[in-house]
Amino acid sequence: MSCAALLAIDSLGVSIGGTRILDGVSLAVARGEILGLVGASGSGKSMTALAVMRLLPPGARVTGSVALQGETLTAMSERALQGIRGLRIGIVFQEPMTALNPLMRIGDQVAETVRLHRSVPRAAAQGLAREALDVVGLREPDGALDRYPYELSGGQRQRVAIAMATALSPSLLIADEPTTALDAGSQAEILRLLTGLSRDRGMGLILISHDFGVISQVTERVAVMQRGRIVEQGATRELLARPQHPYTRALLAAASLDAKRSARGKPPSAAVLEVHEIVREYPRRRVALWRRAPPLRAVDGVSLRIHAGETVGLVGESGSGKSTLLRTILALDRPQSGEVRLLGEVFSGAQGAVQRRLRRSIQVVLQDPYGSFDPLWRVERLVAEPYYALDKPPGTMERRAGIAEVLEQVGLSAADAERYPHEFSGGERQRIAIARALILKPAVIAFDEAVSALDVLVRAQILELLAALAERLKLAYLFVSHDLNVVRSIADRVYVMRQGRIVEHGPTENVFSAPQHEYTKALLAAAPRIGARL
Repeated sequence: MSCAALLAIDSLGVSIGGTRILDGVSLAVARGEILGLVGASGSGKSMTALAVMRLLPPGARVTGSVALQGETLTAMSERALQGIRGLRIGIVFQEPMTALNPLMRIGDQVAETVRLHRSVPRAAAQGLAREALDVVGLREPDGALDRYPYELSGGQRQRVAIAMATALSPSLLIADEPTTALDAGSQAEILRLLTGLSRDRGMGLILISHDFGVISQVTERVAVMQRGRIVEQGATRELLARPQHPYTRALLAAASLDAKRSARGKPPSAAVLEVHEIVREYPRRRVALWRRAPPLRAVDGVSLRIHAGETVGLVGESGSGKSTLLRTILALDRPQSGEVRLLGEVFSGAQGAVQRRLRRSIQVVLQDPYGSFDPLWRVERLVAEPYYALDKPPGTMERRAGIAEVLEQVGLSAADAERYPHEFSGGERQRIAIARALILKPAVIAFDEAVSALDVLVRAQILELLAALAERLKLAYLFVSHDLNVVRSIADRVYVMRQGRIVEHGPTENVFSAPQHEYTKALLAAAPRIGARL
């Protein structure tokens, strides 16, 4: 390793409970350089970041060395490291809410970071916090200083996390999947912000991602990790053009999903889901004692249709109204006007036995299956949970047979019914969520960002599974996502939503190849593509 490197990692190894997690990892980052660290889930990317920060679990055994500007971090005491973290090395995680206190105002949280390392009065710390938020684009008077985390969008919360990590101008920033949960527009903005900070401050940046599309946009060099090892590294453009390792080629192939869309033929003419002129409004705060602000119209006259055996995509940036529309379609929210028809019957206003009967025909798979699972339940109980919505739930033998059938349909085994959610990987948990959605044999399944948290290899496997299930079981899908590449790979038709309205719709290839609306063009331009630079 060069002694001139800002960060030098030499033969780093980490073992936890006798299991080797990292094995001989060697990397160098120069001042002002952006290094990409790419690999599937479990490859060791995040563990490498935690090892650099010395934030490993108790009992972890570390070999090799990590040096920052010539100082060996692996030999430092915990007290000395507390003076390094946040001051000389900053870190940004995928989900900013895990780093933000929901009960503290944003300005106080950024100021707290400052005061941990500098003995300054509270007013001075608040001033530095304001400057840090200004730098990341959250400027007063409409910025975030006096707001709480729940009042901000996902992209704004990620900007706050970046402000906290860079408030003291560290020489190195580690960004661990900072854009995975963001829409294409917000993703591009965060990447531009990170690269601008690196360029303007001469700050080294390690960008961790499972997506070569993201990595290729901004990095100068890239290292590919598999099973705790670096299997290939080099200049980004050269590695993309001539990947040497089979694993690198597999990651690149999985990231190019849009080129592998399978033709499913023309869907039948029967519509299983019809949404007609839906309007959904929410009241705003009062602007005066006797005057209320006009309601927020989150969904404004939206209509769409899904036929039997068809997959329809719904895309748009955060705040476009996608999630509100989905809640209305699922009869979790009641619209102010318009209606939702399921299998020809009105679903949006149905009540009692009619609503329960229709609800069996539409199921949903969420982004984070672990958040919708009771961790104390075995898979058998999780998958069988929808049975209890039936007027006459099946008996024990029939229930177990149904569970075994759907588990095998999603690529798991009947024996997995005895296991708990924590015993499965993220991709396997999503398969369990799909099995639960299938158990009542619905006509329609809605997917709400169902693959956005998965790495590209697992994502490709889940999308192939969904396509096979739709073909075999004649299912209709509503696929809600901010990831345009995913929608392009699976949807027959697509609707583009902006500010509560549908601005464009049509066959997927028509919309993606020749978009008519300026908003659609902007979304497509912002979507990460392998080899494209910001």
